[in-house]
Amino acid sequence: MLEVKNLAVAYGGIHAVKGINIGVESGELICLIGANGAGKTTMLKAICGLLPISQGSVHYQGCDITGQPTYEIVKQGIALVPEGRGVFSRLTVAENLAMGAYTRNDRAEIKSDADSIYALFPRLHERRAQNAGTLSGGEQQMLVMGRAMMSRPKLLLLDEPSMGLAPIMVQKIFDTIRSIAAQGVTIFLVEQNAKLALEISHRGYVMESGLVTLQGESQALLNDPQVQHAYLGE
Repeated sequence: MLEVKNLAVAYGGIHAVKGINIGVESGELICLIGANGAGKTTMLKAICGLLPISQGSVHYQGCDITGQPTYEIVKQGIALVPEGRGVFSRLTVAENLAMGAYTRNDRAEIKSDADSIYALFPRLHERRAQNAGTLSGGEQQMLVMGRAMMSRPKLLLLDEPSMGLAPIMVQKIFDTIRSIAAQGVTIFLVEQNAKLALEISHRGYVMESGLVTLQGESQALLNDPQVQHAYLGE
């Protein structure tokens, strides 16, 4: 479904991504782990057209989408849940969800999808008339995941969904990621919590200093001494 070939991204004189290759098959839940500053977020932004690519290409469902504007990429079925959440703070929860469906005009289906999001996140339903800026960090994370789902993505890109959340909320978010994957949505998860990410994914990639240094089945990576030492605290 997604093929990243020899991707390099440089800005401000910094070579943040240095020629990486990543593939995601339809129906997979893939994770990318690595320390802060490894280039993970930069890579996701480049895939979505939010940063210019200096080398390489991005193919989605067999089509070259390198350099396409972000809104065209969204229309084709890719949605990004950004690092740091990025809610529309002065809009209500309901209005934020509606923004996720801005490329659609099927009103009855949009309402049905919003109802599904509220079923997935009952707390959002309770707070649907509240301004998003007044929500807790965990509630905002639920909201941005719901907002992304409102575009009916085939491929969901998640950037550090557990960042800054209490452990009980982290577990809730990861349970939700599992639930979304079970609905048939392909997921590419970028996450610093290596243990949780590898536990719920099929395959994983390890990124260090702009390069992919390891890849393989998630269970194998969990048992890899190098991964255990660097990312699992073992």
